[in-house]
Amino acid sequence: MAISNEAVLSSEKNFTVFRFDGHVIRFRAPYSLERYTKVKEWDQGYLVVMAKYRHNDKEEEEYIDMVPILENLYFDSKAFLAPIRKVRLEDDRCEESGG
Repeated sequence: MAISNEAVLSSEKNFTVFRFDGHVIRFRAPYSLERYTKVKEWDQGYLVVMAKYRHNDKEEEEYIDMVPILENLYFDSKAFLAPIRKVRLEDDRCEESGG
């Protein structure tokens, strides 16, 4: 099986889920998050995404910095993030992201 350079972002209940290279990293999401709707940018661990919240009819821009999350879990963040070229939403196999 070829190694993919694509990570997957999703939300499950009160958590954001980031999957890459067999790792599933879950961390607390904002309480009113319904779902992520688009990955706008990926830059070496920094994500810019659009998100839908219960309290707002419109999508909002959200920022996720994976570096401190990974380091708190004792990952070598630079080594883990280096091969990732694209992040897509779990529900959207055609989602494009920057990077």
